[in-house]
Amino acid sequence: MTARLIRPFGPLGKPWCRLTPFTRAQIIGWGLFTLVDLVNRQLTYQDLTAALAMSALIYLLLAGLSTGLGRLYDCAFPGTVLGPWSVAVMALLASGASAVIVLVTVLVRQAFGWSIPDWGTLEEIALPFTHYAVALTGWSLLFFWIRADRQRQTAHAAALAAEAEALAAKAEALGAEIQQLRLQINPHFLFNALNGIAEEVPEHPAAARAMLRDLTDYLRHVLTGIRTPVVPVEAEVAALAAYLRIQQARFGERLRISVELDPGATGRRIANSLLQPLAENAVEHGDRSDVLELAVAVRLEGDKLRIDITNSGRLEPAHRLRAGHGLGLANLRRRLDVHYPGRHSFSLREIESVPGGAQVMATLLLEGEACSAS
Repeated sequence: MTARLIRPFGPLGKPWCRLTPFTRAQIIGWGLFTLVDLVNRQLTYQDLTAALAMSALIYLLLAGLSTGLGRLYDCAFPGTVLGPWSVAVMALLASGASAVIVLVTVLVRQAFGWSIPDWGTLEEIALPFTHYAVALTGWSLLFFWIRADRQRQTAHAAALAAEAEALAAKAEALGAEIQQLRLQINPHFLFNALNGIAEEVPEHPAAARAMLRDLTDYLRHVLTGIRTPVVPVEAEVAALAAYLRIQQARFGERLRISVELDPGATGRRIANSLLQPLAENAVEHGDRSDVLELAVAVRLEGDKLRIDITNSGRLEPAHRLRAGHGLGLANLRRRLDVHYPGRHSFSLREIESVPGGAQVMATLLLEGEACSAS
């Protein structure tokens, strides 16, 4: 049944769909206006033939003249704001178009001998002129309003497209930056680790194999971050422990490490290789004159993940950090801003009242899941 109803309209529907929205609105709007006018004209002329012919003629005149007015408005007033000058010109043009309609209809009536009963010359000219001037002025106002709304929508769509393009470009650049930060492996660490393994092979092959396994685990974790920027916290802690064991093998008894993971924190997800810069900073800048004590503690604090990395020693002066020693910490802060925007805190402080000397504690508080930023 549906196909039978739609098929007859198919040939007519295609040309209609090819028309512009403005043309379709013109046809429908002036068609409805003409239907109402036809009833009034029939009552006025008391002649159906004259009423139909004059209505068809005026319909064509209104559609054609309003289309021309629209083009004039686009050329003369391309902006969206109506001012006193533009309103005056609009009223003048609408009145001129109305005068054209009145002139044509008077000439046609005279040619066919159609008269309006009980109407004098004033009524035959003044009333139609006022009627069509008001109609065309209303059409003009509606034209300006629709055009302004369309321009606003176009500008809004362009702004959204530009914003989306900018965000896409920013996301791409940010992803590249984060990947670069994740892959910033200290070449000195890698060289020292490989050199340490080579030294251990002749006399302590078991220790060399252990160092090699730890280095493999650590590098696998770092390189996995290319595809997996967010990992379970237990995987991050395991990779960090492997990194610290390599360092412990290098420094021997001068480095003591402790790594604790609260079982309640397992399952939480964290940005890949986020903790390594803190551990590296503790090893590089900690006090190794006697024994460097380094402790890592990961636990839940309410709904936040808390990481404390403590090392014996003192906090370096700010001028030394500015000279380049704080590059790893700068990268850490940048990654925190990306992975935990507005949902993190980082502090680095010196603890004086500790038995056996001063300590430096780095504390991270992470709220919620990490953004992947990939």
